[in-house]
Amino acid sequence: MLQVVKGRMLQAMHKGLSRQTHAQANVRMLPTYICSTPDGTEKGDLLVVELCQSHVRTMWVTLLGDGNQSPQVMYKIFSMPGDIMQGKGEALFDFIAQCVRQFLAGISSPQHHLPLGFVFPFSCRHTRLDKAELISWSKGFSCSDVEGKDIVQLLQSAINKQELYHVDVVALMNDTVGTMMTCSMAGKPCEVALVVGTGTNSCFMAMAQQVEMAEETSGQMCVSTEWGCFGDDGTLSDILTPYDQCVDEESSNPGEKRFEKLVSSLYLGEIVRHVLTALAAEKALFIGSNVAVLRTKDVLKIQQVLEIIDNEEGMAEARRALEALGLRPSERDCCRVQQICQAVVSRAATLCAAGLAAILSHMCQSQELKQLVVNVGVDSELYRGHTRFGEILQSVTGLLAPECMATLLPSIDGTGWGAAMVTAVALRLAAQRHEVDQVLAPLRLSRADLQRVQALMRQEMELGLGWESNANASVRMLPTYVCGTPNGTERGEFLVLDLGGTNFRVLLVRLAEDGIHMASKIYVIPTTITQGSGEALFDHIIECIMDFQLKHNLTEQVLPLGFTFSFPCQQLGLDKAVLLSWTKGFSASGCVGQDVVQLLQEAAQRKQHLGLKVVAVVNDTVGTMMSCGYEDPKCEIGLIVGTGTNACYMEEMQNVGAVEGEQGRMCINMEWGAFGDNGCLDDIFTDFDRLVDEKTINAGKQRFEKLISGMYLGEIVRHILLALVEKRLLFRGKPCPKLHIKGIFQTKFLSAIETDGLALRQVRAILQDLELQASLEDSVLVREVCQTASLRAAQLCAAGLAAVVEKMRKNRGLAQLAVTVGVDGTLYKMHPCFSQHLQQMLRDLAPNCTVTFLQSEDGSGKGAALVAAVACRGAEPWGQPLLPPQ
Repeated sequence: MLQVVKGRMLQAMHKGLSRQTHAQANVRMLPTYICSTPDGTEKGDLLVVELCQSHVRTMWVTLLGDGNQSPQVMYKIFSMPGDIMQGKGEALFDFIAQCVRQFLAGISSPQHHLPLGFVFPFSCRHTRLDKAELISWSKGFSCSDVEGKDIVQLLQSAINKQELYHVDVVALMNDTVGTMMTCSMAGKPCEVALVVGTGTNSCFMAMAQQVEMAEETSGQMCVSTEWGCFGDDGTLSDILTPYDQCVDEESSNPGEKRFEKLVSSLYLGEIVRHVLTALAAEKALFIGSNVAVLRTKDVLKIQQVLEIIDNEEGMAEARRALEALGLRPSERDCCRVQQICQAVVSRAATLCAAGLAAILSHMCQSQELKQLVVNVGVDSELYRGHTRFGEILQSVTGLLAPECMATLLPSIDGTGWGAAMVTAVALRLAAQRHEVDQVLAPLRLSRADLQRVQALMRQEMELGLGWESNANASVRMLPTYVCGTPNGTERGEFLVLDLGGTNFRVLLVRLAEDGIHMASKIYVIPTTITQGSGEALFDHIIECIMDFQLKHNLTEQVLPLGFTFSFPCQQLGLDKAVLLSWTKGFSASGCVGQDVVQLLQEAAQRKQHLGLKVVAVVNDTVGTMMSCGYEDPKCEIGLIVGTGTNACYMEEMQNVGAVEGEQGRMCINMEWGAFGDNGCLDDIFTDFDRLVDEKTINAGKQRFEKLISGMYLGEIVRHILLALVEKRLLFRGKPCPKLHIKGIFQTKFLSAIETDGLALRQVRAILQDLELQASLEDSVLVREVCQTASLRAAQLCAAGLAAVVEKMRKNRGLAQLAVTVGVDGTLYKMHPCFSQHLQQMLRDLAPNCTVTFLQSEDGSGKGAALVAAVACRGAEPWGQPLLPPQ
């Protein structure tokens, strides 16, 4: 039956967590906006005010940042006039504020800013840690004009009336949360709390993304279950006894707080009384005694019940308690009364265990753990006053949730001391948040920043296209001599070489009526070759081609060859391209300024490999546009966002200053990775970008690419993380030797860490592989850093693309441009948010352009074959280069 109760509690919890069903939920699962437990670094002076059943307690706490080992505490208790609990709300809060003023006057407190934590043990709907509306009064309180109001605002107004302007209410919490916070002192954090006193409640640290009623989606958030109302919808009717029904009917709130009435100390004495009354009526107890006294409410107190169930003194206590009521109990009566008290208290313990087991199983499942090891803070007069209660709670919880190992920790002053910890943690997090925001601020670009980047890109494009201004442009705007896209009639077999990174591919591409068929092989190029001599690089490429042709029986054939060469080149014809500079970590000597087709043919002669017919040199960006153009005729832009980044687009021939001819269009390879190399983007670059740039083999070059592409994003993140460690905002400031290794934080980690739904436990596992011992808070911060770097990259890419589409629209004199972008690259394809952020910002920056994105399937392979096929078809005018200006 307890397993059934646990299952029902789990269902009720899920109902409370869901935005759709929250309004109908009895277990309210209220977000508290407490997102962290103490880490021992908290320090400063704090004020705590606690509203209790019959008094107000004020506390002054000084924390020294020493692991909270030796806090200095002063407190005072103020008795509350009886009429205040049912009077006006204003009178209650005025009384509390007067208590604060008297307390501060009595200890001669300094007048500096004083943060206050308020313990308010009633159900509240939080929207922030310092903003919470009272849902309903309980525990005998019914002050007017408070329900539905912001409690923090009511208390702050009352404090201001007392002219205590230096006192600032920064946190409101209930006693359950305070219990959890006090038990987080002993090294390991406490993430669950259970209160069983005059009322009952529990709280636990939930994954924030599951708390749908809160807007916070990362990290953890403490949820107050408000489980006292569990069963108010009838889900506990099959375990309610006639005695429970009698207790409920005589209460001030019949039908409500059904679970609380089964377990809390306020009602256990009453349950025992009704059992005794029923047994006396059946003549099973107190024969010969006048039992009318048992019909009087509250004649049996919980303290008496707890003393009666004590094995040694219990019988004597039972006799004393019963005789005090005027009864004449026999030895047998005393024994049976003891058994009844034990049964009632044991049932309360087992029901609490069922609820606790539901919480633990939920935590274990949501964190995707095989075993949950957790500390549970307990504040309960039942737990303190009766060891058997704790033993039952511990053992039954273990039986009901065997996958969880819970250690019960008794809370010491969970309300006052706990509230001080909540307040201290809130202040620590606020200070850390401010520092983190300062570190990340330079990477967070405003819309105005991005519009300026867009305008600068457009300006650099015009310079690059100009015949005389090209030499001064950072965006080279290179003619590709590709003047059309495929029309579907291309046929034949083509060889393709694809050189664009550390891997090199050779492909055989067959264009047929039934589609495009490809066979390929990847060859690795060692760093010794990419950074060695040009001869060695091109000799290696020829050896790979010969190996491929041998394996595919192509040694006797001379096939047209498309060469995808993904580095900045000045094309002097479709089959003639002069390398302008190496990028992506290449630095082979003797190549810059040379025709790459000539270098390939010379290597073929050295290797005595005849029959190499290069018909087109293609940049991978152009190949991407062409391969997507085969599927969508509106594809007139190519975009690569992978190891590097680049874009190309169809420009009006009349605007291409470097090539003769006025009619038609030509694809322009922008080489936008170098945008900003002339200093026009210097104010966008952060210190982190400069650190990354300084350690590259082409410092000061490809500056735009170094803000965006996959080759550099991991390094940007690594430098940010190092800065946060240095400021003791991450990994508690502990040295992280591995984080000092260049390239250790790969861009693929950003994609993994930012994946939606990835549990923070998995983020911690990624960081652990890097020998980084991350707490949950560390994992949240690392994810935020990754998101900041990748968002900036996507937005800058969008700003560049906005300049391109707006130029195309104005070129064509259109009010609205509809165009497709063929896109390739691992960052765009594999990162979970990059494409979404890019498209969203592009819509914002270029509202008059409807842009469709089509992912390229092997643009550098298929696209190069299509360029070669169109060239072989001979149907396109390719234009003639003009001699460059002297």
